[in-house]
Amino acid sequence: MISGRCAACKYLRRRCPSDCIFSLYFPPNDPQRFACVHRIYGASNVAKMLQQIPPPLRAEAAETLYFEARCRIEDPVYGCVGVISQLYEQLQSAESELAKTQAEIAVLNCNPQEAPIEANSNFNTLLAPFHSNFLV
Repeated sequence: MISGRCAACKYLRRRCPSDCIFSLYFPPNDPQRFACVHRIYGASNVAKMLQQIPPPLRAEAAETLYFEARCRIEDPVYGCVGVISQLYEQLQSAESELAKTQAEIAVLNCNPQEAPIEANSNFNTLLAPFHSNFLV
């Protein structure tokens, strides 16, 4: 740390105490991280939330607060629910495509003799003129 103040204390323009609740989760090299969280939740609310959470879980809570705040800033109406909806739609589309592909594979497995014969017969008819030239 160059200056000794975390991003939260820099943003709030105050001295950073040695027991600052923000210092571990909002480092001075990423000031936008705290700015997003502060804009949505407010500094005192974030401090209260972090203090109520057991210390081993605080880092993940701070990361979650940042993610949700960033999503809310990017999409004020839906926030992170919009991201979840998009991912759900992509999942349903992938599942649908997988089901179609599995159905096509099942159809091809039911008729294993027809598909290769058609491909070989088409290939042989295309090469017939060339084979006759080599055999003469």
